[in-house]
Amino acid sequence: MDTHLEELRQSFRNGRTRSLEWRKKQLISLIQFIQDKENAIFEALFQDLGKHPVEIYRDEVGIVLKSANNALSCLHKWIAPKKKYVPLLFFPAKGEVLPEPYGLVLIISSWNFPLSLALDPLIGAISAGNTAVLKPSEYAPACSSLLAATLPLYLDDKAIKVVEGGADISEQLLQQKWDKIFFTGSPSVAKIVMSEAAKHLTPVTLELGGKCPAIFDYSSVHSSMKVAAKRIVGGKWGPCSGQACIGIDYLLVEDKFASELIESLKRVLKKFYGENSRNSTSIARIVNEKHVERISNMLHDPKVAGCIVHGGLIDKQKLFIEPTILLNPPIDADIMTEEIFGPVLPIITLDNIEESIEFINARPKPLAIYAFTEDETLKKRIISETSSGSVTFNDTMVQFVCDSLPFGGVGQSGFGSYHGKYSFDAFSHDKAVLQRSFLIELEPRYPPWNDFKLKFIRLAYRFDYFRLVLLLLGLKK
Repeated sequence: MDTHLEELRQSFRNGRTRSLEWRKKQLISLIQFIQDKENAIFEALFQDLGKHPVEIYRDEVGIVLKSANNALSCLHKWIAPKKKYVPLLFFPAKGEVLPEPYGLVLIISSWNFPLSLALDPLIGAISAGNTAVLKPSEYAPACSSLLAATLPLYLDDKAIKVVEGGADISEQLLQQKWDKIFFTGSPSVAKIVMSEAAKHLTPVTLELGGKCPAIFDYSSVHSSMKVAAKRIVGGKWGPCSGQACIGIDYLLVEDKFASELIESLKRVLKKFYGENSRNSTSIARIVNEKHVERISNMLHDPKVAGCIVHGGLIDKQKLFIEPTILLNPPIDADIMTEEIFGPVLPIITLDNIEESIEFINARPKPLAIYAFTEDETLKKRIISETSSGSVTFNDTMVQFVCDSLPFGGVGQSGFGSYHGKYSFDAFSHDKAVLQRSFLIELEPRYPPWNDFKLKFIRLAYRFDYFRLVLLLLGLKK
């Protein structure tokens, strides 16, 4: 490992990754990799998670192609120095901000979207001009093997490497000195990442998760119930069978409207996945037995089991859990205190939908808040009185594919953001560059100090136009 890392550091030091041409070549090669290996990607993700090709293209292949093409078209603007205003006090002078790559970066990706969560950050690292090590998740072994075996055939192996392995390999990687670490995963592992990064004062981006709530304001959206129900089902069970950090974790609705909402959700589930969802090819499976057991324990909690109003079937052998709806499980149960990360939707009823804000604020800051409402007052309150990585009104998940918006968490749901230009920024340092001339020199900036120099400096900081007058007059001690 040390030999490989030193090769990557040397590649960065000799400027191999700095040119616009190199960055574009890698992005073009990455696009070619996706196009050439599309069928292999479909097969790998089916093996790992039972995903259908349509879901794979929507959530994985399409995401990467979109990001890479966007970076290709915008890269010349992203890397250009940005001219900045310089106070007249420094005349003649010019200032600019120059984005520069961090150096050698480590990307640790997650298993639920093993292609897009690996390659999307890599696009940012390449665009910014870094060398990189990509560590795919061992819980998606077919996809990890595909990336390790074929990605080096397309990308510059002296600047980008894929390292496979389990927790022991991750530990070894984290013990190395990096210039930036980008981690996608659970808060518990993120604490380990931060602890190791702190030893070298390495900056980190943490893309975590949390319990993302959805608010359903029936009074203002009941006329759009069918559309809203489809978007809720699509945002809960559509992406990787609920195993998504920005999927809906629980839903808040007024008590008197809960039964109608549940019936609408049931109808959509039947339409999407059929009478027997176990036979559907449109829903992914749970990643492994450990996670099936984890979710099963949540559902079999005696305080929770009686709250099941739809679904609940578990087939451990097939790694399948039926789309399940709960009504008012105890707030202190594990299913309401831990991130579910599975195909289970608790519905919590309130006397008044306004209470949803207090309910959300009593819990750790989520990665996303979804609110189905046309009430502008409620919208303003949600935006101003809650804190989350993002807020999306009247839809779910779509903010993830919007490159013009940053994607990231706050507090326990992570920090730092990426996607589009924000991915480039995540792997870049903004270097301030100020260039001055020897033509004019202001003596009041130098000792010995006196009252006149104090007055001069006070005025100079207060009035920009006065600075120019002073400079032109060449006032001195």
